[in-house]
Amino acid sequence: MPLEVNGKSFETDEEGYLANLSDWQPELANAMAEADGAELGENHWEVINFLRSYYEEYQIAPAVRVLTKAIGKKLGKDKGNSKYLYELFPYGPAKQACKYAGLPKPTGCV
Repeated sequence: MPLEVNGKSFETDEEGYLANLSDWQPELANAMAEADGAELGENHWEVINFLRSYYEEYQIAPAVRVLTKAIGKKLGKDKGNSKYLYELFPYGPAKQACKYAGLPKPTGCV
């Protein structure tokens, strides 16, 4: 089911993840968040940008436990914990944040 942003159509899978990772742009993340009834703030973008860098380096979308640890190392313990990440991404930090970041669904996520 395609996602329409700025008059352009982007192909997604049945769960709303981008079919072509190279199509990603910040406007898509905002549109996906809006569809979920959310608005992306600075803290959301910090996690989204972290995920994009992580994926670029490791070629994998991290599951929540790995994401939490990696964010803790990079951004500090106050941000590297499940409570903080679930406040930002209530549908699951790894699953929802990866979707907004234009990455595939993390392995192990239902």
